[in-house]
Amino acid sequence: MKTPDSRFYCPLIAPGTIILDENESSHAVRVCRAAIGDTLQLCDGLGHYADATITKACAKACEVRVDAVENASLSRPRVNLAIACLKDDALEEVVFHAAQTEIDSIIFLRTDYSQEPKDSDLHKLVRRSELKSLVSLKQSKKPWLTRIEGPIEFDRWLENYSGDLILCDIDGERDFRLNRENNEVCANQPNATPITLLVGPEGGFSPREIETVKNFTNGKVHLLNLGNTRLRARTAAIIALGKIL
Repeated sequence: MKTPDSRFYCPLIAPGTIILDENESSHAVRVCRAAIGDTLQLCDGLGHYADATITKACAKACEVRVDAVENASLSRPRVNLAIACLKDDALEEVVFHAAQTEIDSIIFLRTDYSQEPKDSDLHKLVRRSELKSLVSLKQSKKPWLTRIEGPIEFDRWLENYSGDLILCDIDGERDFRLNRENNEVCANQPNATPITLLVGPEGGFSPREIETVKNFTNGKVHLLNLGNTRLRARTAAIIALGKIL
């Protein structure tokens, strides 16, 4: 028996016979050339895994048998990325890369300097980003699907948010990492305080928004320095996640 080096998404994993949807079936049978008797690794994005044996190798409805379901050893992450809406396909690019890391959600913010059309509901962008997150879940083999939220007005989101914030700022710490004792921030415990990394649009957050964040009272505010060069927003998001995770 062989096992394709990828996970396959199945929203409801339970012992017994399961029929994968057409997308996952096609990927398994046509792309990975899986056959009867081969083993597929299933995940549901909710912290559950299973090895499934193919009993019917159909590219439209692949049938598999699950004998046991495993639970992830780690709790759902408490780290989030809140990023301003960007133009073109920049947000999708951010999601594709960021969702490969262990973060809970990515929130799209409408800020003072956002570059998306102000009259757009961004439904198509959100849907495409959800698909990117799903691809990243399977590729990275992590247990939790990164949720996509928004778009939402920055002020309204911050007003309803409770937890710690990390703001990229030139006066911030260069050597900041979560779960390190001297940072006094812990993100991998079940009851840990939520932490959200804030990344502005091209040109950054407005002075008003920066002051609002620094005066935030529903959690601690940490400042993170990303270096001496000026970064594109899409680059800053990934560099920042790499620094803190």
